Amino acid sequence: MIDRRCFLGALGAAPVAVAYAQARTPPRIGLLTLGPNVIEPAFLDGMRELGYVDGKTIALERRSAEGDQSKLPALAEELVRLRPAVIVSLVTAASIAASRATSTIPVVIVAVGDPVAAGIVGNLARPGRNVTGTSAQSTAVIGKLIQIIRQLLPRAAQIGMLWNPANAIFNQQILGEALTSAARLQLFARVLEARSRDDIDRAFAAMSAERPDALLVFLDPLFAANAGRVAELALAQRLPWFVGSRPLAQAGGLVAYGSDLLAIARRTAAYVQKILKGAKPGDLPIEQPTKFDLIVNLRAAKALDIEVPPALLARADEVIR
Repeated sequence: MIDRRCFLGALGAAPVAVAYAQARTPPRIGLLTLGPNVIEPAFLDGMRELGYVDGKTIALERRSAEGDQSKLPALAEELVRLRPAVIVSLVTAASIAASRATSTIPVVIVAVGDPVAAGIVGNLARPGRNVTGTSAQSTAVIGKLIQIIRQLLPRAAQIGMLWNPANAIFNQQILGEALTSAARLQLFARVLEARSRDDIDRAFAAMSAERPDALLVFLDPLFAANAGRVAELALAQRLPWFVGSRPLAQAGGLVAYGSDLLAIARRTAAYVQKILKGAKPGDLPIEQPTKFDLIVNLRAAKALDIEVPPALLARADEVIR
């Protein structure tokens, strides 16, 4: 015979046990990225510093387009169907896809070049809707980097611009500003496309015939992942190359100028924390970088027999010797 009191007690305890288990269920975080990059590990480091660890205090659902931008909308919709507490999108293309896929789930963008120009938010101070996060303001500094090329190489007449059309939305914004800045300084620009590692080799083969005076390598996961190969090919042609991030300068770029993408990515974790604690994303201003780092690689300059002006060295935030 079933003890009625035990049976009723079990019925009463079940909802409590379920509620307790649900309360302890880690929040699900969606992560959308175009492909492997240096920003993702930095963001996850920032999350760990705040106590958010995948499999323990959060459940991370990662979706990567593996370099194929056309896959991002479907991957964003897949994350939306999982109903995560937050979707985190790394840089511009993924952030556009995530912001278009949902108007209700909070979206935290990471190191987007220009969120307003990309149509992700209408206003940096009060983004509204369901989107917030950080901007790298990459398009704002590309003109300054070209000015540095002119300062370091006053006799330069032609520069190459290496970009990835597969990451078109972000890179087209930079490309337009770069071409305008180059024309203003009377530099003829040749645009070279690379969608893969093999394309990088082909782009350098094309440059070997025309011999530009310098190469501007756009910010892109493809070039970051193949920085060693870019450095090898540039050195073989004795071609000074200029970049927008510290990791590429460390790989052999002559000068880097831009915001600290890794620091920005780490700080973005705080936005996820605020939202998990109840903040509305549309009320959180998009963080903009307040400092841009100038990094000079003297090792690369020595290998290319380029003398760096003392004034440029004096302004440098970091000198690689």
